[in-house]
Amino acid sequence: MKKQCDIIIVGGGVIGSSIAFNLLNDGYDGDIMIFEKDNVYKYASTPRSAGGLRQLFTTEVNIQISRYGLQKYKTFAEDMAIGTEKAEIDFKQRGYLFLARGENVSQLQKQLQLQHKHGVPSELLAKEELSSIIPELITDDLQGGLYCAEDGYLDPYSVMQGYIKKAKELGAEYVYDEVETILTERGEVTGVRLKKGDVYKAPIVINCAGPWAHELSEKIGLPLPIVPLKRQIIQFDIAEPLERYLPLTIDPAGVYFRHEGNSLITGLAEKVNPGIDFRWKRSLFEDQLWPVLAARIPNFERAKINNGWAGIYSHNTKDQNAIIGEHPELNGYYMACGFSGHGMQQAPAVGKGLSEMIRTGRFETLDLSPLQFERFATNKLVVEGAVV
Repeated sequence: MKKQCDIIIVGGGVIGSSIAFNLLNDGYDGDIMIFEKDNVYKYASTPRSAGGLRQLFTTEVNIQISRYGLQKYKTFAEDMAIGTEKAEIDFKQRGYLFLARGENVSQLQKQLQLQHKHGVPSELLAKEELSSIIPELITDDLQGGLYCAEDGYLDPYSVMQGYIKKAKELGAEYVYDEVETILTERGEVTGVRLKKGDVYKAPIVINCAGPWAHELSEKIGLPLPIVPLKRQIIQFDIAEPLERYLPLTIDPAGVYFRHEGNSLITGLAEKVNPGIDFRWKRSLFEDQLWPVLAARIPNFERAKINNGWAGIYSHNTKDQNAIIGEHPELNGYYMACGFSGHGMQQAPAVGKGLSEMIRTGRFETLDLSPLQFERFATNKLVVEGAVV
């Protein structure tokens, strides 16, 4: 195997693979190597996510990123087809719904105005209108909800595999070994060294290592404000089916739920200590999720857990948003990390943006500059108010 290439991507999940695909699809003719330590993606964050795709964000850049991603995922099956085999991702446009109590309604009104400015067809529903979306919903303590029918959820594993297969078809080379560190010399990237000792040379290295991105960057003296946080998802069945399939719904208590086939999944942004931990506990459902679910929809009172899993957020402690672009202190060192749970839905725009930045030196399709690393030094944080 050759030990020299033009671009090395550390992390072969949905973000790294989207970047590789976009570069090659946009006409980049250099050699790209993607290093991924988990060859079956058993612990990758994307397949362990809830698979939501929403435009209901509170910041302009995130809304624009999601608008772009929505259009790409609508045609993903055809765009990522290999020959006659389509890249099906089971995209269900069943909507997104943020339920609101009194204190949240004014905030949702502001979000609605910003979303409409960027073409998002979101709606602020009155309390009485919520039953048209979820007939069984208990609304006694609610004042309304923010809803977008265009949004929905998909199969994140299939999205990741779609990007991987297409990137390979276009010429990207995947190496299933673990990177020990990035190599530098006189303020420039020179390549990577693997844990087993092999050295691969390249003038550009992109850190897409997800929950491990901070560790990789700290080794070269460039710390990132990212910590790994566990997020659990519980899959359950109910005795009495719902009348309609659900939008991905977020209760004011922070608990979200949606359909997964004929079953349902649920979770919340639980408070945990930072670290890599893939254990899941039934007690989360019994103690924190089920009481909220049962109080919101009577059908959820008779529920039975049938599965569960945990994945890891790469949580940006500064503003819960991604870090995109070249590091100002090291030439050739690019980052696409710190997505705080939004990686899958933001992958199309991030891949496109980094392709443009690397090939042309600037963002063209979308202005992702608010998410560059420099914002931390200037304190121009992009604080996202709608983090699930």
